[in-house]
Amino acid sequence: MSFPHNTPTPHDPSDPHHASQADDRAVPREVLHVPAGGGESVWLNGDAYSVLLDKEQSNGQLALLEASVPPGGGPPLHNHTHEDEAFYLLDGQLEIFANDRTYEVKAGDFVFIPRGTYHRFRNSGVHTARQLVIFAPGGFERFFLEAGKPAVAGTPIPHFDPSDNPKAVEVGARYGSFQASVA
Repeated sequence: MSFPHNTPTPHDPSDPHHASQADDRAVPREVLHVPAGGGESVWLNGDAYSVLLDKEQSNGQLALLEASVPPGGGPPLHNHTHEDEAFYLLDGQLEIFANDRTYEVKAGDFVFIPRGTYHRFRNSGVHTARQLVIFAPGGFERFFLEAGKPAVAGTPIPHFDPSDNPKAVEVGARYGSFQASVA
């Protein structure tokens, strides 16, 4: 059986959209299936995050997380200096603030945040919101795994504990993410 559209194209060093040959071989490209409820899960900022795809699995190209955000939940105002971030809301509603504008986001909406942009999201509804969070390139998923606490199945997400924030600030700075100062 022939699948010409799945055939890798030859490496063209003059094509800026093509990774180097060394990068193409760095990690074998294989199909990845993550069953529902899969991925390493942590609690952070009163939310739950599950890593579905990490930097190593995507050859550095992106990371994909699923976030469960209870009413009132969401991270402080922050930026990412190395990654673009995108949100696709699966369930619920969120307010996403970026560039002095608030976006009322509902299930099925998509929001793209360019790197360097200070932003935050907050669940403004009465039910838990679920969203896919995409980082490109990958790598920032390590922040969640290092700053968060392992999630415990069958246990409610703990409320945000301000005493945990210094760790998130310290780990975030190592990954090029900085919280905005609150005056």
